[in-house]
Amino acid sequence: MRAAGSISPQLREWILATARAGHGVPEVLRLLKEAGYPPAQSRSAVAEVLRIPLSSINATAPAGRRTRAPAAPQVEVDGRRVRVSASMEAPVVRVLEDLLDAEECAALIEAARPRLDRALTVAEDGRHQVDERRTSRGMFFKPGETPLVARLERRLAELLDLPVEYGEGLQVLHYLPGQEYEPHYDWFDPTQPGYAAVTAKGGQRVASVVMYLNTPEEGGGTAFPNVGLTVTALAGSAVYFAYEGGDTSSLHAGLPVTRGEKWIATKWLRERPLR
Repeated sequence: MRAAGSISPQLREWILATARAGHGVPEVLRLLKEAGYPPAQSRSAVAEVLRIPLSSINATAPAGRRTRAPAAPQVEVDGRRVRVSASMEAPVVRVLEDLLDAEECAALIEAARPRLDRALTVAEDGRHQVDERRTSRGMFFKPGETPLVARLERRLAELLDLPVEYGEGLQVLHYLPGQEYEPHYDWFDPTQPGYAAVTAKGGQRVASVVMYLNTPEEGGGTAFPNVGLTVTALAGSAVYFAYEGGDTSSLHAGLPVTRGEKWIATKWLRERPLR
């Protein structure tokens, strides 16, 4: 599939004919996915051809349950005002200001500091492994492990309209100068032999929230190289992004810290309850 605005005449006619035959948007998207089209580009094409808002396409859930991206410029959640300072629809990205306050950021850092170890990634069989692309140190909190962790999990659940049980344990990561996480996807690759094992509980990942617990002196932002977007790491803010397995537009990287240090907390969300 080519970029939106340059959809092939054959694909345009197929989308129109399929919709006229009585197939709804979820069915059209499912057929495109089975044909090998990337989900994000499929949603953009369907929105353009059928002349419907892309936001309504992104809210369509072909399988499992998905998060609901904040749409208003300001959202009341957990007794605080969270501002949506920037947004993108392909991939779905929201930059969230004031998601955490200074005390919460400091408390998470201090609770995580004595438990830091080499940061791990999820292997094909579901176990955690060392990955040379990720050079930070980190740790995981168990779901609801502390009152602060439980409060943040409830806040995210309310903000994204997804029950707490759909979230993985909160991970805190610490980056020193030169440390980074090279470009990668958060979704699990359906073509890998260990896909069934890693998705047996909770299913596929559908969204991520990266929360910045401090402001590095220089560097350390989150980059989306396929769409030319970089989100600056600012204490108390976060970047939320949603995706499907195979969505290449969600490629992202934790950029190197060039001065100072970076602390983040990451929450991954699944299509089904994990517990």
